[in-house]
Amino acid sequence: MPKITFITADGARHDVEAASGATVMESAIKHMVPGIEAECGGACACATCHVYVDEEWSARAGSPDPMEEDMLDFAYDVKPNSRLSCQIKMSDELDGIVVHVPERQA
Repeated sequence: MPKITFITADGARHDVEAASGATVMESAIKHMVPGIEAECGGACACATCHVYVDEEWSARAGSPDPMEEDMLDFAYDVKPNSRLSCQIKMSDELDGIVVHVPERQA
C-alpha cells in the first residue's frame, strides 16, 4: 500500500497508508488527519481539503485541472504547490508523497 505523510501546520507528522486509487483526501479522512475538513466529500466543490504538495513530489502529483484551479481561488493562502487533496489519486508512483496541511481551510 502506498504511504502518505501529512505534516500539519504545527509540524506534527501523520504517516498513513492509502489504498491505490483512493484520493489523498479519502486517506486523510479515514485516518482522521487534523486540518483536512473535506466538507463536500471529495466533489471538488469546497476547497476544504487544500494541501501543499512537497516540492519533491509536485511533478509526480501533477498540476490542477481547470476545475480544481477554480476551486483553489476559495482556498486559504494558495501557493504554487497548492492542490485539493480530493483530486490527487494515490498510486505506487506516489508512494511516500509528503503534503503539508495549511494553518486553516477556506
